[in-house]
Amino acid sequence: MDASNYVIVSPHQHYALVVASEDMLSFPYHLRYELIEFAVYILTTRGLGLTPLHGACVGRAGRGVLLLGGSGAGKSTLALHSFLQGLDFVAEDAVLVQSDNLLATGVANYLHVTEDALHFIEDKEAECWIREAPTIRRRSGVQKFEADLRYGPGKSADAPLQLVATVFLSRQVADDPGALLRPIPKYDIAAKLSADQPYAASLPGWSCFQQQLVKMGAYELRRGNHPIAAVEALRQLLR
Repeated sequence: MDASNYVIVSPHQHYALVVASEDMLSFPYHLRYELIEFAVYILTTRGLGLTPLHGACVGRAGRGVLLLGGSGAGKSTLALHSFLQGLDFVAEDAVLVQSDNLLATGVANYLHVTEDALHFIEDKEAECWIREAPTIRRRSGVQKFEADLRYGPGKSADAPLQLVATVFLSRQVADDPGALLRPIPKYDIAAKLSADQPYAASLPGWSCFQQQLVKMGAYELRRGNHPIAAVEALRQLLR
């Protein structure tokens, strides 16, 4: 970032040095996001060989669902309600997957949700937990609450989850509120994955990893009347 705030990473040694000035301590979000998390993700991807995906992941009983979709598709909102409804939480922004066995992990530290996502929360304690959280502003300009998962009512996954399906979130409202999931034809999955994950698609080993996700299967999840309906649709995949 500048002469007093920088990261040195040596992936083959599994080592990183983070240097931050005293002034930077007044900007904890930028310190964590621009320096510390940068070092973590470089080490996990280049040092451990994990595939980094921009998405979310939730699950139960050791099984997980990978949630993908563009900005505004609703990944954070669905991850929030999955967390509140008792599903195990892995991550809502960056998911790291072992290419050989499709075990998914992540840095489960915060939930980032917009004001609009709170309209569907019926638990007042859960709503207060989020409203009392500090706010951050993404590079896109979107402002979000940054809720610390350690103080939330749900639980984080205590081990990596075995992926059983990939779900692409759609902004489109479902014609039938009782049928939100639609299987994606296998011949369409590879192209959707590459378009959704341009950074991961540029890394070595993407082709083999992509083939595994295609074999596993993928779905489109359209919007229902309430985010809880989407959570129930995910439960169907996790049985």
